[in-house]
Amino acid sequence: MNILILGSGGREHTFAYKMAQSQLCDNLFVAPGNAGTAQIATNVAVGVTDFEAIKALVIKENIEMVVVGPEDPLVQGVYDFFKSDEALKHVAVIGPSKEGATLEGSKERAKEFMMAHGIPTAAYQSFTPETLTEGQAFLETLQPPYVLKADGLAAGKGVLIIQNIEEAKIELANMLDGKFGDASTTVVIEEFLDGIELSVFVLTDGKDYKILPTAKDYKRIGEGDTGLNTGGMGAVSPVPFVDVAFMQKIEEQIVKPTINGLAKEEIEYKGFVFIGLIKVGDDPKVIEYNVRMGDPETEVVLPRIQSDLVTLFQAVSQGKLAEQSLQIDERSATTIMLVSGGYPEAYEKGKVITGIETIEDSIVFHAGTTHKNEAVVTNGGRVIAITSFNANFREAIKKSYQNIEKLHFDRMYYRTDIGFDL
Repeated sequence: MNILILGSGGREHTFAYKMAQSQLCDNLFVAPGNAGTAQIATNVAVGVTDFEAIKALVIKENIEMVVVGPEDPLVQGVYDFFKSDEALKHVAVIGPSKEGATLEGSKERAKEFMMAHGIPTAAYQSFTPETLTEGQAFLETLQPPYVLKADGLAAGKGVLIIQNIEEAKIELANMLDGKFGDASTTVVIEEFLDGIELSVFVLTDGKDYKILPTAKDYKRIGEGDTGLNTGGMGAVSPVPFVDVAFMQKIEEQIVKPTINGLAKEEIEYKGFVFIGLIKVGDDPKVIEYNVRMGDPETEVVLPRIQSDLVTLFQAVSQGKLAEQSLQIDERSATTIMLVSGGYPEAYEKGKVITGIETIEDSIVFHAGTTHKNEAVVTNGGRVIAITSFNANFREAIKKSYQNIEKLHFDRMYYRTDIGFDL
């Protein structure tokens, strides 16, 4: 079949890498793609939220499956767009409906869903500009640190964790006054949960599910998890501290109630549920839902899946996921992200990247790259992820760092402590 992947990051390159291996995949397209996807698929200069251009591409190339990488098109209703169009409704779309995507599109909606279905999470309240005074009073009832979350999509930067009560009150006012644009016209204030974070990924057809490998990513720009939040600086899979007993708690207390909740509310959901968790003592609690795979977690989770990814996606679209088995590579996978100097704030693009062809025994996943005069150049904040395997995750990390030494671009930066807390 002919398949289209929407997106341009490391996540989408990883999807392309896995799906190109399937005998079911005849022609693979990525819109808009990057320099890495260009090596294994056909890049098409179409934006991920330009639904009419996507429709034209799907019809022109006789595409039978669309895999949606980022959250924006899902929140804007790309699944519904396909299913309501006579010319497109036969196409398999891997991603939830617009209603399902509100689990990521609105932090408030996600919290309401968790509360309604008995899913363990932090206590919270939501506030708008009209209830700023009440929000500041609510902060007084909490112990520091204070957690403020923009309700809408803010490119991974809409969560503030603040130690000082007066600063928290000021930041609440700033957020409600438009610090994150429309994303923070409502702000969710949560109790702070003290523990270690991890991510669990679930593939579902809306009634049955497969739990994919766990992963832990590292969001902060600086060593020791300091500095500004980023889209992610590296990841490890599986998470070493997740044993059988803890995984059973996650499935019984969180995964099952989530999938059952989607079914009970009759939400059409054929895709990924990314569950951001925190281990508090011996118990898991949900921090947030995302409705797509994470990045850079995808770069360690998908390479460990040995099953045919296209076959799994086909089963999801047909509501037959229960009939499939999931084979997982038992080895650990780690990835280290190389980023542009200055990221996650201002950075320059167009820096020539050298050494990619010298990498051995690791996988290079392109994120923010493009071609310029036949050279591969930087085209984003997060540029390249280097993924490695080993039975021991520390050895896998070491392998990634050894290969990074062969790469260069002007002002290249990466964290040297991925996995430091495991």
